[in-house]
Amino acid sequence: MATTHHYQQHHQQPHAEYSHFTDVDSKPAAYAQLLASLEALVASQRNWVCNLANAASLLWHMYHSLPASVSAQAVAVNWAGFYVLDPANPTRQLILGPFMGKVACQTITLGKGVCGTAATSDDGSGKSVVVTDVEAFPSHIACDGETKSEIVVPIRSGGKVVGVIDIDCSQLDGFDEQDREGLETVAALLGSSCDW
Repeated sequence: MATTHHYQQHHQQPHAEYSHFTDVDSKPAAYAQLLASLEALVASQRNWVCNLANAASLLWHMYHSLPASVSAQAVAVNWAGFYVLDPANPTRQLILGPFMGKVACQTITLGKGVCGTAATSDDGSGKSVVVTDVEAFPSHIACDGETKSEIVVPIRSGGKVVGVIDIDCSQLDGFDEQDREGLETVAALLGSSCDW
């Protein structure tokens, strides 16, 4: 009986080993592993808070596991998380969602900063924004003065932005097209696998 209980408990809970990225030798391989882990975690869970919390953890651990030979931002990622449309004010601002890193700005006005810019577009679908130097980005919002570069990718559900993935790096030029493509795949999964 104890063995059955242990088995059920072990297999009903998310597995911490999803956070281990020990054998990755490229960013595409790291994103593929992250996506496979996230797919397993969201398969039986549609709550967006739960899924974004696990996604933030996976992103954080992935970036911090990349060897320096694979990526300049290995360990230099200083924030990984989400902002979502504020249910109290969905046409005006984003509100802080699950994240890993230092305490962050609680709300961001749509159209302002990197997150607010990525969340808005003429057709309402948002656009990915890769910023090589945040000091050169108009209306950048400095939640953490150590951040030097940033990537923000919109999460869409039903063709409309519901939130953004926000990753900050303490090095200049921390993100590239591989990051944009990888994060857009993660955003697509989150957009379709959560009840927004």
